[in-house]
Amino acid sequence: MMKKNNDAVVFSRYIADFLYDYAPAQLTHSECTLKSYKDSLTLYVRFLEEKGTTPSDFTKACFERMFIEKWIKWLKEMRNNCPDTCNVRLASIRVFLEYIGSRDVSLMYLYQDATNIKRQKCAHKKVSGLTRDAVSAMLSAQDASTKIGKRDLVFIILLYATAARLDEILSIKIKHLHTNEKKPYVTVVGKGEKTRTLYLLPRAVSHIQKYVLEEHGNAADPEAYLFYSRVGGKYTKLTEPAIDKRLKLYAKEVHQNCADVPLNIHAHQFRHAKASHWIEDGLNVLQVSFLLGHAQLETTMVYLDITTEDKAKALATLENENDKRISKKWKNTDGSLTDFCGLKR
Repeated sequence: MMKKNNDAVVFSRYIADFLYDYAPAQLTHSECTLKSYKDSLTLYVRFLEEKGTTPSDFTKACFERMFIEKWIKWLKEMRNNCPDTCNVRLASIRVFLEYIGSRDVSLMYLYQDATNIKRQKCAHKKVSGLTRDAVSAMLSAQDASTKIGKRDLVFIILLYATAARLDEILSIKIKHLHTNEKKPYVTVVGKGEKTRTLYLLPRAVSHIQKYVLEEHGNAADPEAYLFYSRVGGKYTKLTEPAIDKRLKLYAKEVHQNCADVPLNIHAHQFRHAKASHWIEDGLNVLQVSFLLGHAQLETTMVYLDITTEDKAKALATLENENDKRISKKWKNTDGSLTDFCGLKR
């Protein structure tokens, strides 16, 4: 019979609270980010299991630096994860350890030690955007005579016009739209729950207003999502996989006539494209950084693959002008650490 371990109960509860309460309520609404947290913790517990850890010896020592560094090595050698993936996993574990440290100050050393673990060296990869011709081709691909075609057209217009992140667009509710103002705008909630105001040009406003009237009616509920799930209804936002599928479908249709449209297109390329086009049209890096919602100017520079000379000019400008709770249980299905922590295999 398994011997009860109070530490194991405490840490499994921390995992549940972090994944199902704290992270979605306090850290992010992004489904991808939440999934990344869960996947990382699941992989970490799986690693501990392979090393012989059971619920009876699942203690704070399992989250110390030595174990985490061995886990990173395990990710690289046993799962063939690339350096970028390893860094994402490490970042997720750090966030979790920061959370438990905030709940119990005696555990804060775990987070402090984890911050000293070196990230994996990654080759710099330039983000691939879209040409203006590619954007135009994608905008002309929708069949505006169908409901889903109208929705996708408005979605792509907003995606490109605002250069907002995918989850920021999907999270827009009717109450976030201000299209009748003298200077029409939409508010989006970005990383760190930071709110940004994004102004809209007449063409975008016209399409949005027409779409809202047809999809939501004259008395649209402020709490309804602008782009909602056909299955879940107006209070369930459209999912990222659903829109990704639609974008790739359109890309396949127009690729033959416009080779600039990549077959593996994804939403972030519209954000990068708009940022690049802003630069081409004369906006400086500081202005683009503000519009993108970047907390650090350096993020925008790396994001746009800006040259050393451009960086110097930007910094000079800166000087001149002065981002379901699961059940808590000891008895589980097979006695494994994964099941004990409430993480699916």
